[in-house]
Amino acid sequence: MVVNPGPSHRHSVDAAHAASEVIELLEVLWERGREAASPAPVSASQLRVLYTLDRDEGINLRTLSETLGSAPSSVSRLCDRLQAVGFVERAPSPASRRELELRLTGRGRTYLRDLRDLREEALATAMAAMSPAARRALAEGLRGFRAAIDETLPRRREAGADGDVRSA
Repeated sequence: MVVNPGPSHRHSVDAAHAASEVIELLEVLWERGREAASPAPVSASQLRVLYTLDRDEGINLRTLSETLGSAPSSVSRLCDRLQAVGFVERAPSPASRRELELRLTGRGRTYLRDLRDLREEALATAMAAMSPAARRALAEGLRGFRAAIDETLPRRREAGADGDVRSA
């Protein structure tokens, strides 16, 4: 028996489609920001490492690998490259001599700050072209979307939904 989806389901599908289109545009915008933020080439995977280390200062390689859903050997190579450009440092863990903690360097923090500033400036420019009513609707929709993500992603729930978790 085939069940016709109701209007609520269709609206969800339409909203997901619109969000996908916006995400694709944001990816293009984000890439421009990444290229402008630093002469050091940072891949999308390396950028995910930087975001994670910014949120979870001092985590070890195993935890970082689990967070990213990647093999420890792959994540170790990403960290090697980030350490080579001066964005990441490894330090002995006070909890275990066998573990190393991963941290952003000052240069890595500066890179992320510059990247976020460039991206936020591009977003502000686009939003300035919107009507005030459209901006209010977008802000309300994004708050609802974030709340839904906070409820569905366990890692974000653990980090807290108080606004401390940032992404670029």
